[in-house]
Amino acid sequence: MPYGQGNPRTGGNLRPELVSPRASRPEQGIFPETRSVSFFIVIVLDRRKNKMDEPKEKIRGIVTRGVGGLYGVRTAEDPDTEILCRARGILRQKKTSPTVGDDVWIELSDARDPGEEAAEEPEESGKKTPAGGHAGPANRRSRKPIRGKSAIERGEADFDRGVDVDWVIDAVDERRSLMIRPPVANLDYLFAVIPCASPEPDLLTADKLTVIAENYGIECVIAVNKADLDPGRAEEIRRIYGTAGLRVFPLSAASGEGVDELRAYLCEISRSRSDGRHVSGAFAGVSGAGKSTLMTALFPDLKLATGSVSRKIERGRHTTRHVELFPIRMETGGIFWLADTPGFSMLDFTRFDFFPYDELASSFREFDDCLGKCRYTKCTHLREEGCAVLEKLRAGGIAPSRHDSYVRIWEEQRKVPEWKRKQNAE
Repeated sequence: MPYGQGNPRTGGNLRPELVSPRASRPEQGIFPETRSVSFFIVIVLDRRKNKMDEPKEKIRGIVTRGVGGLYGVRTAEDPDTEILCRARGILRQKKTSPTVGDDVWIELSDARDPGEEAAEEPEESGKKTPAGGHAGPANRRSRKPIRGKSAIERGEADFDRGVDVDWVIDAVDERRSLMIRPPVANLDYLFAVIPCASPEPDLLTADKLTVIAENYGIECVIAVNKADLDPGRAEEIRRIYGTAGLRVFPLSAASGEGVDELRAYLCEISRSRSDGRHVSGAFAGVSGAGKSTLMTALFPDLKLATGSVSRKIERGRHTTRHVELFPIRMETGGIFWLADTPGFSMLDFTRFDFFPYDELASSFREFDDCLGKCRYTKCTHLREEGCAVLEKLRAGGIAPSRHDSYVRIWEEQRKVPEWKRKQNAE
């Protein structure tokens, strides 16, 4: 066969050695253009596949809120910008649900998330509805971050409409801690606000806060508010918790006394961690302790935002469990992420049954150097002879009010059935 001739199916210009015997067969109703059209389709598909295989840039962020399967994520580099995301289907399949306070990695999703397939069901019209969403245009997507005000300040409905977005949470970093009620992850500091007057200080509630913090691996800091109303009582509370090994700040949110010292402490702890992760905290205490006044004194720019959020999310006073993190820019340049929710005013103290009651003693720091030194191996530290904890109490190394709280909490825990303890620990 002369060069340049041959079956039209081969193109007619191929060298003889490139023409297969099969291609030399006579055509039987096959269009000559079929070869070139097929070749074009293969090229397009290959290019599309290569584009999908290109590595995507992942951004590290913090989940600042979550409602109805949507999550607001902010970054330390640009905390004023909120990016709306959904969790990848693979995370839901692994039962890893992002929680407010999680350190996460997000990225733009250029293709359909395979993990969504299992969560979809066909509707009567034959169309499918994205998991957690509502029926609507398939191309209803938004790549634009929401800047400025939190969407909750515009109303929760704007955040919980099942809007499909291209941003997805691809991975969740290992958690340092995870509180159950209210649900918040990686909380570093819990500031227990104790009023020394009006109302009278409730030290049992304060001690329960310290126990909760210890068992979640959270640093508890004591803020003795209204110190100007009863300086003597404020000093007494300072000694009680100072002896327990806790950081104590006597102050008055109303007059400003001692507020600068606490603000300086927040500036110190808000500096970036060595591992690059964020620093967060929450204020908790009984009603009337002055938490809102204290937060306003510490963070003047937060006053409008917190008031606005409270009006939008409150479904009856102190009933919501919604949690949101607010980025606070400190004078030193660091960012302190403040967890704000009415839930911190009413922590679920019945959840003490998430750990064995015989481990309660390890939640009181001032007991630490006594544990393992008692006469009896299973000493309850209530009234046994030869108890090292009781000996330290009599010597003044433990405040009587702290031991009284230990006894009351121990008795409460002991009454919880074992089956319920195991159920609540899950």
